[in-house]
Amino acid sequence: MELKDTINLMTSKNYKERLLAEYFQADIRANKLHKVLEKYKQCSLDFKPNCSYELLNKRLIHLKEYLGTLKEEANILGIDLAVINDESN
Repeated sequence: MELKDTINLMTSKNYKERLLAEYFQADIRANKLHKVLEKYKQCSLDFKPNCSYELLNKRLIHLKEYLGTLKEEANILGIDLAVINDESN
């Protein structure tokens, strides 16, 4: 799934679907950033980053915390994120 695939969910009138979109988007960003950080450590990026590894890693930590908060909210609302997790891996 890509960010563009979340548009319909993000614009839904259903708040549960919007939460799904928010989770999808954060998960996509976290996974991509994780891959960038792995390449950063291996010095195999195909670009020169302007930000330090530490700053980007800090952003990843915050994204993971945010995903945890969204998971907690989804659990309270009875939204099953298992399908989302399967698709993103």
